[in-house]
Amino acid sequence: MESFPFPDDLLRAREAWHAAYRELAAPRPRHTTALRRRLLALSVRIQWHPFWSTPSGRVPAARAELKRLARHQGQLEARTA
Repeated sequence: MESFPFPDDLLRAREAWHAAYRELAAPRPRHTTALRRRLLALSVRIQWHPFWSTPSGRVPAARAELKRLARHQGQLEARTA
């Protein structure tokens, strides 16, 4: 599998997106409006990040790899928490 040089802020934003999504998907979530706004803000930050303008970011597989990495990191953090 190809490795991409993701900037830390992009990876952290995607991890935060997954965390907010998990919280919103939980049974009877609290503060749903705030969570939805957070997801929207993070989605915009991820979508328009300058990394996607670089040669590495133009590869379609980069978005899938970012999603996989962030999800994996979030699962590791959830297990240790």
